[in-house]
Amino acid sequence: MLRRTLDEMELDTRDKLLIDIRDSEDYETEAYPDSVNIPADSYSDDFKNLILDELRKHSSDKMSVSTESIPIYLLCYTGLKSDIIAEEMQAAGFECYSLDEGYRAIMRRNVQRYLSAAKETISNEDYVRDVERSLVKKFRKNIWCKFTKAINEYDLIQDNDKIAVCISGGKDSMLMAKLFQELYRHGRQNFELVFLVMNPGYNDMNYQVITDNAKKLNIPITVFKTEIFDSVAEITDNPCYLCARMRRGYLYSKAKELGCNKIALGHHFDDVIETILMGMLWGGQIQTMMPKLHSTNFEGMELIRPMYLIRESDIIRWRDYNNLYFIQCACRFTENCASCGGTGKGSKRADIKKLIAELATEDEIIEKNIFRSVENVNLSTVIAYKKDGVKHHFLDDYDAK
Repeated sequence: MLRRTLDEMELDTRDKLLIDIRDSEDYETEAYPDSVNIPADSYSDDFKNLILDELRKHSSDKMSVSTESIPIYLLCYTGLKSDIIAEEMQAAGFECYSLDEGYRAIMRRNVQRYLSAAKETISNEDYVRDVERSLVKKFRKNIWCKFTKAINEYDLIQDNDKIAVCISGGKDSMLMAKLFQELYRHGRQNFELVFLVMNPGYNDMNYQVITDNAKKLNIPITVFKTEIFDSVAEITDNPCYLCARMRRGYLYSKAKELGCNKIALGHHFDDVIETILMGMLWGGQIQTMMPKLHSTNFEGMELIRPMYLIRESDIIRWRDYNNLYFIQCACRFTENCASCGGTGKGSKRADIKKLIAELATEDEIIEKNIFRSVENVNLSTVIAYKKDGVKHHFLDDYDAK
């Protein structure tokens, strides 16, 4: 038997070895307890030797370790790659199994357990108060103060604004919603809020995670449904770009229908610096994700990003401190979303995130300097730049100077 389910693996009481063959960054983000990470793009002698090394570590008789001494379970993203490698390892004499549905099975079970536990805290006023208190107490410096600083520094809210706080269901947008609630509760109350959730075609489990979290955190959401996932299902040329554009358009349209003049998105500091480097390395340009923008297609509408100065690591700490679980990726094309922890593996943004993390280990100031680089542009030392669609070159007035 090539495949075994998660339950079958856990019922195997023998001393066993669980090998997670996903990429190391995904393993480090979240992993099954006591698993070992050996990334594997394909089956090879090197991979077999690494497996044997792990078998020796787990064997009480290290001298007589063999391919069949300990059962091996392979875990990938969906179970497809582990199927192929497990079959080849079985042919080579290993007692090896592929975990059915891969990490998707583990995350699905985690979500089910979370939803069951969430029902106990829904309408629990003490829990909600603790979550809200954590924002202005424990996370005051790194989250609350940076949220209010961005609003003041970039002039994001004016009197009589009606803001659609757009909630995708992830950690960033859910935190943004709670921050806006706290701002309204403790601030001037010179604005109105609508907590807007668009369902572009989520699977039932993802949608339930979003709605249950909204109830658990006492966020009164307004939900509307679109068929975006169906619309882009057959698109092969850059479906992610088209999906993102369509989602933004629907959010603007619904927000305007509800009488809003602004939409708020949950992009954070790390999104900003990743965008700067992506533009340089793959776009050949210097640009950034702006803290606010006037809409070009919806007159009178504006986009704001009040999480602009908040680090993703602090958002994760807030999430974990409050024992919260949010969907990570709701795209139908990577159904390893809430049910298997979608990671954006292979994307340019994932590559840039990894590069920045490596650079930051050398010097923490690097991340701040990437951010500051677009605040400190010296046009006298730039060969060319564009403003309002017009290109300016340093030679235009070089002799005059």
